[in-house]
Amino acid sequence: MDMSELRTLLTPEALRAVDGLGEVASTDAAANAVLRLRAEGHSPEFVSAVVGQARLRTKAAAKFGEFAQRMLFTRAGLEQATRLGVAARHAGRMRAAGVTHVSDLGCGIGGDALAFAGAGLTVTAVDADEVTAALAAYNLAPFGSDAEVRHGLAQDHAPEGTDAGAGTEAVWLDPARRTAGHSETRRVSADDYSPSLDWAFALAGRVPTGIKLGPAHDRDAIPADVEAQWVSADGDVVELVLWSGRLAREGVRRAALVIRGDRAYELTAAADAEDADVRPLGAYVHEPDGAVIRARLIGDLARGIDAGMLDPHIAYLTSDAPAESPFASSFRVREVLPMNPKTIAASLKKAGIGRLEIKKRGVDVDPAAFRKKLNLRGSGAATLILVRIGDKRHAVLADRV
Repeated sequence: MDMSELRTLLTPEALRAVDGLGEVASTDAAANAVLRLRAEGHSPEFVSAVVGQARLRTKAAAKFGEFAQRMLFTRAGLEQATRLGVAARHAGRMRAAGVTHVSDLGCGIGGDALAFAGAGLTVTAVDADEVTAALAAYNLAPFGSDAEVRHGLAQDHAPEGTDAGAGTEAVWLDPARRTAGHSETRRVSADDYSPSLDWAFALAGRVPTGIKLGPAHDRDAIPADVEAQWVSADGDVVELVLWSGRLAREGVRRAALVIRGDRAYELTAAADAEDADVRPLGAYVHEPDGAVIRARLIGDLARGIDAGMLDPHIAYLTSDAPAESPFASSFRVREVLPMNPKTIAASLKKAGIGRLEIKKRGVDVDPAAFRKKLNLRGSGAATLILVRIGDKRHAVLADRV
């Protein structure tokens, strides 16, 4: 999207047309929408802007729910935006810390800023891209003067305060981790983030700050004086947030926040957890949530559910008794087989298993290619865990608990 397309879109006629199209979820639906709008006499530019936006709104429902139906997006902006449920957690932490004004530096289309404003905080949202800033302004318009949007560099709009005294101001910072653009973009290295991480960390030393990073960010590059919180939402690890100043909780340097639907659970620690002892494979295998793995809190989880490590280098736990935990998926072991496709296929055929979930850790196997060798038939379902334990490879046939 360029400024010309944006001007086309930001007209009463175009916005009414987007609203009128409703859900456009398929290529056929988009083609029908194009034909209808062209038949009404609209220009190709008008039709492209309206149908493209209707498709983005449809995709955005997964992140923004019903709010997506009054928002505007770019493709890149939607891909990079924080899910509204996760952003609401950010806003809740800000409020709990006594923050009343947030500077959202690098606001994108305004996903986090929406949550901040919705939580009653005053927001100053800034983005370096003119089109993106204009879309953020549209998305935040319902909040009136409580949400101001500016076009400019984060460095030019950062507050100068410190984390001393009764401060009510904080910063939310989402450094650009991809090349500039509104559609196809590519990831850049940490050295090329905008603004730079050195600048971001220096700001976090002066002002209470939350810095959103990718969950695979180099742990050795995390400052020692911040709280590092990995977040997973419905099974996907979506972000790492570094919290500084009053936004960081006392005594917490590692945290794994696991969000399942509308519920959230958290493991916290003052440092990386010591690994649990290794145990022989028992009656159950437990797979820690990705946020727990990233936060290196597997040992604390293991001790909490009375489990041990399958292997000192593999993020699977095992126990002889069942264990229920929001921080792990559990599987009841049926049998342990050699990692031989013919042997496994015979066992699956005997058990009538036609639907198979394949997981792997520590083995160089393509699950899709491995599945083709199994000739699955039957109405049953199971999970096959391909795993290295010590110097041997095993196939653990199991059932999800």
